[in-house]
Amino acid sequence: MAAPTNTAVDLSAALVTARVPADHWLVVLPVALCIGLGAILMMLRDRTAWHGWIAIPGLALLVLIDMALLYRVTNEGPVTMVMGRWLPPFGIAFSVDLFGAVMALAAAAVALAASLYALGEITASGRRYGFFPFLMLLLAGVSGAFLTGDVFNLYVWFEVLLISSFGLLILGSEREQIDGALKYAVLNLIATTLFLVSIGYVYAVFGTLNMADIAMKVRAPSNAAPLMTLAGLFLLAFGMKAAAFPVNFWLPASYHTPRITVSALFAGLLTKVGIYALIRVLVMLFPIERAGLAPITTIVAIATMLAGVLGALGESDIRRLLGYVVISGIGTMLAGVALGSTSGLSGAIFYALHSMVLMTALYLLAGQAARLGGSFSLAALGGLYRQNGWFAGLSLVLFFAACGLPPFSGFWPKVILVKAALDAGAWWIAAAILLTGFLTTIVFGRIFLLSYWRPRSTQAAIMPEPIAWQAGLPLVALTALVIGFGLFPERLLHLTQLAAGGLDDPSAYLHSVFPGGTATQ
Repeated sequence: MAAPTNTAVDLSAALVTARVPADHWLVVLPVALCIGLGAILMMLRDRTAWHGWIAIPGLALLVLIDMALLYRVTNEGPVTMVMGRWLPPFGIAFSVDLFGAVMALAAAAVALAASLYALGEITASGRRYGFFPFLMLLLAGVSGAFLTGDVFNLYVWFEVLLISSFGLLILGSEREQIDGALKYAVLNLIATTLFLVSIGYVYAVFGTLNMADIAMKVRAPSNAAPLMTLAGLFLLAFGMKAAAFPVNFWLPASYHTPRITVSALFAGLLTKVGIYALIRVLVMLFPIERAGLAPITTIVAIATMLAGVLGALGESDIRRLLGYVVISGIGTMLAGVALGSTSGLSGAIFYALHSMVLMTALYLLAGQAARLGGSFSLAALGGLYRQNGWFAGLSLVLFFAACGLPPFSGFWPKVILVKAALDAGAWWIAAAILLTGFLTTIVFGRIFLLSYWRPRSTQAAIMPEPIAWQAGLPLVALTALVIGFGLFPERLLHLTQLAAGGLDDPSAYLHSVFPGGTATQ
């Protein structure tokens, strides 16, 4: 029989009854903006000439939103917004701490720079096949991954960014692109399957997918779940996503095939989402199991560093070479995860932010070098210093930063990681980081000597081509960030230390999701 309609129902046990504060909308605005702009661009598919001029202001607005979100989180702590006003863990939560906020801002900044470069590189055909809608969908997936507080929705956002990355990868439908996309797709789909299996295992064990709820249940004294198995599955899945050794071969086989703007986006964003997920899940959700897996993670980190830099030493194509440099950087970040201390995690986060900016800039630089010299091959390039002096000077700054040399941004995270390794007695990690830095210096020294300093042969002579503002502006802006992070690292060091501390002690994050300190039993 139906209940009386005049019966008062207490909704406070199931729903958020208080008005949502205005600043909480900042948590979902990045994703909503990207999806909305992508939809608008799709509706304007007959006006592709407008796409860039709509996407770039939209990405600039995304940067401002992420800056406001970072300011909110820095000053007032983590913030949570639950879909449908259902109380967590039943409502799908967007939960943002300092780690997620700073990564989201860096992602938006490098995407804005790459979109400016795309104005000069992506042709009318590329725009017609959907470059800018795919770009906005990619940013929606990346932003969602950084801002979600639900493990299953982390998987969903991975799928969103993967679908868009497939579209960007084959933009142009060239034979080489199809071959690279196949290699990229197969291993990423295997990793996605492992991730989904791990999520099913988590739900079977805990009956929840909310990250804060899982973290509280893992820390319960009565917990007897097979957590090491879960942590190992997540390590394998996210290691494949991040291109860690020995499942890293897909990256240099695919990142050199698309347009250089797409390669820059992939190098700056995609592997960092894998590292972010690895740190978030292993450090915050399974801290004891992370410590148990530290020996394996250490081996993987060292092997990834060395495999990447040795691969770069053996390459003559700049795009392939930079793919191996991306892999080497992943190993450096994994070293911070293996250490697990606040200092180690701070160094890993700092290095991730540095790598997002630097690798985007290096790929854009490679595209411009090929435009000036007519080739991506070190054997064919030469005389770039004589051809354009300021471009050569800018290149040297980025090369120094990639090697970890002062006074640029790559120096500080390596210092932090080496010190953290020595403090922990893990001299082998410190030695691997220093050796990798030395070999990386040889890699970029070789590039500069062959492509910039060596005179161009008369057979390969090509008329100089001026650098357009669409290429020059993002390169200068990203290089300025690299110099600024190096000369004035204090603010970023403070942010990364706070972010690492929030992962090591997630009480503020848990309180933002469960203000009363209770979760489902």
